[in-house]
Amino acid sequence: MTTLDDLPIREDLRGRTPYGAPQLDVPVRLNTNENSYPVPEPVVEAIGKALAAELRDLNRYPDRDAVALRADLAAYLGHGLTADHVWAANGSNEIQQQLLQAFGGPGRTALGFTPAYSMHPLLALGTGTRWVPARRGADFGLTADEAVAQVREHRPDVVFLCSPNNPTGTALDPAVVAAVLDEAPGMVVVDEAYAEFARPGTVSALAVLPGHPRLVVTRTMSKAFGFAGGRLGYLAADPAVVDAVQLVRLPYHLSALTQAAARAALAHRDALLGTVAAIMEQRDRIVAELRARGHRVADSDANFVLFAVDGDQAVAWRTLLDAGVLVRDVGLPGWLRVTAGTPTETDAFLTAMENVS
Repeated sequence: MTTLDDLPIREDLRGRTPYGAPQLDVPVRLNTNENSYPVPEPVVEAIGKALAAELRDLNRYPDRDAVALRADLAAYLGHGLTADHVWAANGSNEIQQQLLQAFGGPGRTALGFTPAYSMHPLLALGTGTRWVPARRGADFGLTADEAVAQVREHRPDVVFLCSPNNPTGTALDPAVVAAVLDEAPGMVVVDEAYAEFARPGTVSALAVLPGHPRLVVTRTMSKAFGFAGGRLGYLAADPAVVDAVQLVRLPYHLSALTQAAARAALAHRDALLGTVAAIMEQRDRIVAELRARGHRVADSDANFVLFAVDGDQAVAWRTLLDAGVLVRDVGLPGWLRVTAGTPTETDAFLTAMENVS
């Protein structure tokens, strides 16, 4: 049987494994930060009608530039944004890949503050961009001084900031974004995949966009909108950034069905985002309960919680799995991450945690 070792793949890909969390058939799946609530029936019907309207013309290519969808996304974001400020793709992963294709690549460097979203270094690898894993503090925090010092040392072409940060959960102080923007010689990408779950008073980097043409804010409909299966991510930036990513995007990269479904979902955003408050309540419940039991827990502005366990986190992960609860081992020694889901799922998780110290 032919293996990867027999193929002339790139040397920097040898020995690697594909990205992805385990997809296991268990009663409670809380490992991929999905929205646990199903799409409401009225929204299902609206999406179905929108898709049906596109079916007869599937012999034609979709709108290559997704202008109507981008206008809808801009209206949702507010901040005076228009379609010219927004670009959409198949999940925020593809958005960030396009940004690295346009602003990274061979001979260029991208920097992120770890632990952070584990796809960023893989996207850098795939685009031939050198990855620099900058450091966070011992409590997973990041101050403006710490960030600026590392940006000054490495002079990256692209800086990734996550707010709220995955897997730790906490949103960035706006002063960190401002300081990095002042110091970074290239693009600054703020990944706001979990922005809708942030605690009251949290400031989005969208507020900083005017006058900062090197700032990009990326978002997704996978989390708060419960649209993970629809695969729709987007960015907000200066129109020149949108022009830049169009130089590297694949032709017709968003199908007519994806665009129609996403627009229907946006039109019913009040119904879809109606679960956000309930998810935040479960997140805060998990934080409070685990701390009451003596666990170290990171503050969270997302729909997940990072918590510490005694000893090998892989053993704790298996204990929870044996109880029918799947959480995420993100590779941090002594830490696991759990998605905040429904009250019933939280009950199951907290019950299973009675056997984890």
